[in-house]
Amino acid sequence: MYDFPFELDDFQKQACDYISNGESVVVCAPTGAGKTVIAEHAIHCALKENKRVFYTTPLKALSNQKYRDFSDKFGIDKVGLLTGDTSCNRGAQIVVMTTEVFRNMLYGTNFGSVTDNLKDVKYIVLDEVHYMNDEQRGTVWEESIIYCPTNVQIIALSATVANADELTGWINTVHSKTELVNTDFRPVPLRFYYFDSSQPDNLLPLFAPGGGLNKKIKPEKRCFKHGKMTQRSVVKDVIRNLHKKDMLPAIYFTFSRKKCDEQMEKCVSLSLVTPSEQKRIKEIIDEYIAENPYLYKNKHIEYLLSGVASHHAGLLPGWKVLVEKLFQEGLIKVVFATETLAAGINMPARSTVISSISKRTDSGHRTLTPSEFLQMSGRAGRRGMDEVGYVTIVGTPFQSPQEVAELVSSDANPLESRFSPSYSMVLNLLQRFTIDEAKELILKSFGYYSAGSRLSPLFELQEANQTKIAECNAFICPHKLTNKDLLEYNKNRVMYVANRHTLKTIRKQEQKKQRELSPEFYEFEKQTKKLLQKMHASPCDLCKLFKKHTKSVELLERVKKKQTELNKEIERKRDIFWNIFLAHRDILKEYGCLKDDYPTEKGLIISQIRSENELFLALTIFKNVYDGLTPAELASVVCALTTEDIRNIEIPYLPLTRPVKKAINKIKDIRKELDKIQKKYLIDDVMYVNTYFSALIEMWVNGADWDDIVDQSNVSEGDLVRAFKRVVDVLRQFCTIQGIPEDIVFTAREAIDGIQRTPIDIDS
Repeated sequence: MYDFPFELDDFQKQACDYISNGESVVVCAPTGAGKTVIAEHAIHCALKENKRVFYTTPLKALSNQKYRDFSDKFGIDKVGLLTGDTSCNRGAQIVVMTTEVFRNMLYGTNFGSVTDNLKDVKYIVLDEVHYMNDEQRGTVWEESIIYCPTNVQIIALSATVANADELTGWINTVHSKTELVNTDFRPVPLRFYYFDSSQPDNLLPLFAPGGGLNKKIKPEKRCFKHGKMTQRSVVKDVIRNLHKKDMLPAIYFTFSRKKCDEQMEKCVSLSLVTPSEQKRIKEIIDEYIAENPYLYKNKHIEYLLSGVASHHAGLLPGWKVLVEKLFQEGLIKVVFATETLAAGINMPARSTVISSISKRTDSGHRTLTPSEFLQMSGRAGRRGMDEVGYVTIVGTPFQSPQEVAELVSSDANPLESRFSPSYSMVLNLLQRFTIDEAKELILKSFGYYSAGSRLSPLFELQEANQTKIAECNAFICPHKLTNKDLLEYNKNRVMYVANRHTLKTIRKQEQKKQRELSPEFYEFEKQTKKLLQKMHASPCDLCKLFKKHTKSVELLERVKKKQTELNKEIERKRDIFWNIFLAHRDILKEYGCLKDDYPTEKGLIISQIRSENELFLALTIFKNVYDGLTPAELASVVCALTTEDIRNIEIPYLPLTRPVKKAINKIKDIRKELDKIQKKYLIDDVMYVNTYFSALIEMWVNGADWDDIVDQSNVSEGDLVRAFKRVVDVLRQFCTIQGIPEDIVFTAREAIDGIQRTPIDIDS
């Protein structure tokens, strides 16, 4: 055990012991409990043993922060950084990277062979492993664990989840012996408060001494204006109370960037900083802006001087770094942030404020999940600085105090698999394994492993159906007739009734027309009488249990049919990942990217691509879409492919240059064809063609000033930076993927140089 300048908690000691004993470990503990200490123990082990350790995070910003922290702690010469934007000292003993980079290393494509990539690596830290729940990127963590060599110890660090034992069991199955350290211990316990706007000068404890909801809390009154429910802004009252009770600094979580900025502006008049603190803030701002002059005109500077700031994805990365720096030094007293700040960025606070327990999503409003709430509330309480952390939930007309108390008391959600095979995954696996070996790997996914719990509602229904089938089969006929005999009697009975009705109808018609009945009629009548005699001869005809037996048999047939359909559904869902794999494989075959289940030359190119739909991007290369484009035009076209659909924002139309328009039209034809084929195989991989920012990035690469770019768009600067960086990510791939035409490689390099100017080249 390595010495730390403080006494370790029991769960930290236990995890460190497992690592020292050569075992992988899953550490599941509340936010702020001190999981990083366990990762640092693995780093100490690696340094002592002259081995290497990889530290992965879900976010570039978090990787950058860990790189700075570890450089200060262990020496800059011992630490490297690998993200989509940066490659620094990649051969170091400690390499910080995004989880995507680690996954790509394991595929052994862009980063060289797996053996070279993982040379001397003994430990891999998967920080924030609960990101497996992420809808878009969760599959990366599963792939990383499945493909990680078994001689590398996994240290998986997770916030509280309900099924940590299931996650551990899975890693134990697909990787190596893995132990679970699961704790709900918080070194800084939390106290929960409620802001009731009818009592604006107080924060009320959420719970009464006995543990129930505090009865002094009243539901918010519903006010209507122009037919819509409204809510008075209470942010100043909340912050004033926190300031009065010495509960600052605070992170005030809200779910709208616009509201973050508005709430910050409303709190400027509050005297939250002392004159000496304000002086120090000004000194830090002046120093920072001297190094980053593009921030000189930032309109938020005046708010920083008042000790308040906002922090969200719409802000420039460099600006957020300044906000984080000031907050970490205790100079910013309140940061108004969206929930992305809860993802692990080191911004310790005494308090967190949660503005509402519901948020707007693409599919309407929904209540926060317990895990989302835990992640945000867990940012409260600074270890070594605070005896307790404070969490305040703001009352709104859209929630009841009872709902708040229920959410606060809820356990965390379970991790769910987001595993989903892609074109690149299919090609990479078939490049290294046979189809049977690839299936074995796909069936190692957490989704397949956890199918038991995922499919439990279907299994319960299956069991219920089986019980009904057994009950129906348990019926004992007093005449020892089988179900088949009963069905035969019923068949005759139904036929007799139908025949009798037919005879009656024909007789009436013939009498009306005053015609003789035909010989065929008398023959039909004779057969019908025989049918009646046959029925009378059956014991069912006078049996008192006939109706009960009939109902039992009918129910049995219905339940058996349902059970057959349910069995098919269970098999389909159990093998869903393999079926998706096979569908992608079939599409790749149609495009000539696979032959005898091995990648062709085209397939090898696609295997190196990382995007939402690798085949779509590759087809734009194969179909010569980029031929003859200038660097600015290339960036413009690629921008259309990497920009997600934008909702509820009016994007000003800016005309595209003729070569860009021509290329975009070709891409739309490619998308139309691929969409048709994907639908045939029930695949719905996204294909973006959005030109919202295409004209802007073309202007930027051609030398326009950043202010001019911002003036041309009503989208936030942070969104523009992110959109431009996505283009850089794809263009970098164009430069490294083997098989890309040289002229496109040269054009891509020039385009990258044109894009990577301040503020785009600034990492958060």
